[in-house]
Amino acid sequence: MLDVGDKVSARKLTTISGADVTVPSPDTTVHLQFRRFAGCPICNLHMRDVARRHQEIGDAGVLEVVVFHSTEDELRKYQAELPFAVVADPDRKLYKEFGVESSIRSVLHPRAWRAGAKGMRWTTASGALGLGEGHLGKPADFLIGADGTVRARKYGLHADDQWSVDEILQLAVR
Repeated sequence: MLDVGDKVSARKLTTISGADVTVPSPDTTVHLQFRRFAGCPICNLHMRDVARRHQEIGDAGVLEVVVFHSTEDELRKYQAELPFAVVADPDRKLYKEFGVESSIRSVLHPRAWRAGAKGMRWTTASGALGLGEGHLGKPADFLIGADGTVRARKYGLHADDQWSVDEILQLAVR
């Protein structure tokens, strides 16, 4: 697990659209999010909120980079229209490096059930269950400064335990 004050080494990630994004970014703060699988209704609900407020996040000097443990092809079905960097990590190399875990507790919390039910309207029936993908992943959020320092972090306790956009904005101004 990473803690506030730890340094993240520079890396170039390729998005599902084929663009490269550098983390940390030499020019801005990065909000590096780890989500679950491509068709996750909870993740899709959260991504819609982040997308809706993307301009506001960017105006706060934050670059959004979202990682899913799905393949690029699966992600394109659900995340291709998002206005920020989406990265496929089907082998979970970044998840391991950043200490992002999976647990049965991720789906047992009542808040995860409510968010999952609400998020189903944003997820098409084909693939909504993410067949063949792990469903027990937990989310994680990292705010990484231009120098690679972890400014803030959150390891979710269940599938719907991530920073809200308001929390991202509050943390960005610290």
